[in-house]
Amino acid sequence: MLEFDSLYNPYPSRRSTVYANKGMVATSHPLAAQVGIDMIKRGGNAVDAAIATAACLTVVEPTSNGIGGDAFAIVWINNKLHGLNSSGPSPNSISIEAVKAEGYTEMPKYGLTPVTVPGTPAAWVELSKRFGKLPLTEVLKPAIQYAEEGYPISPTLGHFWQKAFDTFKQACKGEVFQHWFETFAPEGRAPAIGEIWKSKYHAKTLQAIADTNGEAFYNGEIADRIDAFSKQYGGYLRKEDLAAYTPEWVDPISVHYKGYDVWEIPPNGQGLIALMALNTLKNDHYLAKDLPETYHLQMEALKLAFTDGLTYITEQQRMNTKVEELLSDTYAKLRRSLIGNYAIEPSAGEPPKGGTVYLATADTEGNMVSYIQSNYMGFGSGVVVPETGIALQNRGHGFKLDPTHENALEPNKKTYHTIIPGFLTKDNQAVGPFGVMGGFMQPQGHLQVVMNLIDFGLNPQMALDAPRWQWMEKKIFQLEPGFPEHIAHALARKGHDIRWALDSGSFGRGQIIIRSKNGVLAGGTESRTDGSIASF
Repeated sequence: MLEFDSLYNPYPSRRSTVYANKGMVATSHPLAAQVGIDMIKRGGNAVDAAIATAACLTVVEPTSNGIGGDAFAIVWINNKLHGLNSSGPSPNSISIEAVKAEGYTEMPKYGLTPVTVPGTPAAWVELSKRFGKLPLTEVLKPAIQYAEEGYPISPTLGHFWQKAFDTFKQACKGEVFQHWFETFAPEGRAPAIGEIWKSKYHAKTLQAIADTNGEAFYNGEIADRIDAFSKQYGGYLRKEDLAAYTPEWVDPISVHYKGYDVWEIPPNGQGLIALMALNTLKNDHYLAKDLPETYHLQMEALKLAFTDGLTYITEQQRMNTKVEELLSDTYAKLRRSLIGNYAIEPSAGEPPKGGTVYLATADTEGNMVSYIQSNYMGFGSGVVVPETGIALQNRGHGFKLDPTHENALEPNKKTYHTIIPGFLTKDNQAVGPFGVMGGFMQPQGHLQVVMNLIDFGLNPQMALDAPRWQWMEKKIFQLEPGFPEHIAHALARKGHDIRWALDSGSFGRGQIIIRSKNGVLAGGTESRTDGSIASF
């Protein structure tokens, strides 16, 4: 298991890693973390805790996720890893020709055109049915209560809610968007920090999902409402698309990195990028974390992997280049050979042929869950279905209107997906779940957090608090405030186009739970948001 070099946290948050032995939930909002740990105390397991926390987050952090989004999970239970891909496909009636006929030259961000089938409610149902101990009606009850009775807006939540309101006020004009403003800006503005916000329709939808094990959403009254609204405003999503949807149980993919196995969900998710970067770096050794040479190698490997990912990743069964080829040792060595002492502009290689919330849970039985869900770009499409509280995702924005691109728009196809849960094992035993949410920052965050834990011996809280970098494009990297300035100058001398971010808002928000050999849990939570760990 991981051994931590230090208990002292030198990074700005000054939080300490949390230790417990009976149960732990780490996520980005205190109320949601408490809801999850309460499920374990009531006799539920880590899966029940994950579902309860996830449902609560749709209420208490709607700026990042919702009922109308997608979800992925990696579950360690009965000494085995299970992967769940609950991302939804494009509607059956959509096509490149139809979207271009609307006047678009690329997939739009907002409105009904980029809306894909929501997978989140199906994820809750599937996880509960296969691994949960408590009935879904009990697991969703706290989220329903918060939606009905309301809760006070926390600081980070209020900040991003205001940003979303400002964006939508400019970009989302027209009748199709009015229900978003009625739901999330009922006073004609974003709710203020400390103000109570509630949504009776959100509560009603959650109750219907709980009472019918999701049938109301995919085959019943809610599906009818989504269908009617989409038809009324020229969208492509239909009840038939919802009724045909089922999540996929998948085998997680991995690379062996310095004694540990690092696991991700296979494409259409971008976790493959983190694995490719780690595979490229697995034979390198570092004198210290805070050296220009260390960051240079990480940055070069990441941008090469990301360029490959943006070129090749789409729904796995439609990928012409196979995952095994991209993760082969031969290809890793080829990509590593491109990294010298000076920054290069990345391009995709040719392998040899052959807006999100993240949460982690663990219980006393040894079960652990790495779970992530999102509407994409914060609130998603800007469209809320009347009398449901459901903000629909805009995941279809990721499709390309170029028919020759791997991720070209097609009917009933899953797009390149940004949200990715991660998991560590060693010698076929669980070490623990980890994740960093935040769009295209996610595989970059996974790479940095995994190396912080394994290569540099940082404890979970330190691994999250350490200043981050982010590849933007070409040779451009953004550094967050607090990144060592002397290293930034050294990286610039190596040819990197270094730019400073004004704040830490785009550098991801992560959670980690690590189980030690004696069963004690060590948890870290994100200092860049209202992160919280509930444990006992």
